[in-house]
Amino acid sequence: MQDLDALQAFAIPGHVAVRTGPGGLPTIEVEAEGAIASVCLQGAHLTRFAPRDQAKPLVWVSEAAQFGRGRSIRGGVPVCWPWFGAAPVGSVLPAHGYARTVAWELLDAALDAGRVQLTLRLTRDEALLLAWPHDTPLELFIDVGDTLRMELTTHNADDQPVRLTEALHTYFQVGDVRQTVLEGLGGCNYLDKTLDFATGRQDGDLRFSGETDRIYVDTEARCDLIDPVLDRRIRIDKTGSHSTVVWTPWQERAATMGDFTPDGWREMVCVESANAATNAVTLAPGELHVLSVEYAVGPI
Repeated sequence: MQDLDALQAFAIPGHVAVRTGPGGLPTIEVEAEGAIASVCLQGAHLTRFAPRDQAKPLVWVSEAAQFGRGRSIRGGVPVCWPWFGAAPVGSVLPAHGYARTVAWELLDAALDAGRVQLTLRLTRDEALLLAWPHDTPLELFIDVGDTLRMELTTHNADDQPVRLTEALHTYFQVGDVRQTVLEGLGGCNYLDKTLDFATGRQDGDLRFSGETDRIYVDTEARCDLIDPVLDRRIRIDKTGSHSTVVWTPWQERAATMGDFTPDGWREMVCVESANAATNAVTLAPGELHVLSVEYAVGPI
């Protein structure tokens, strides 16, 4: 992992700074015209995005989140890659891939019309080749302004096709998940993890009344998260994504997880732009795949 001295070369006075963050992890602090943000170099994990005109951040991070080398962070935008969900059979690595818990390097930081743009690359680790024996360079582009844009780019530099699943596992800050509504998935089919991946079909808008863990498949739809408590609409636009994953643990499930506070589950919901389950991506040799999302917030 790059140390703080190496990262200082990317500092932009008044806009990009580097520091030692929680758990001793190098962190990039961003001050754009329209928002502030933080990115942990481990996992290229965005841990803060707060538009300046909003009373609350757009992304949620648990007050009990655990920061440390090799630990996943509860909240923000974890990068799930090269698999979403359970690891391949025989792998000792965790669910949702290894990209979110290993070192990335900062390649570039730039200022463009008041927006701050960061480009990060997953560090190649020879030990990980035992679990993922493919030459697939991975980059994440983060564009911070009054909106947040992220692009996850996979390049198959191998001489054989590669099949992978992925997600930008975004945790959104809400006033109360019990009053929040997700628009845009009506008529979509889904796999319900809480019912052993039983299939279902969404009837109208999604409202939350208990633990929800669903993979909506074959959908490129834009979603809108309607939050009457915070009086705002979060618009989720995506390209290169054919699945949308929706997750909230609810009270009982959250109580079994050591990195949730007792009431934390009420203030978050995950809406993840993904390629998962039957929407796995297969890349031919030399091919690129880009999963892109943009988040914007406005009044209801």
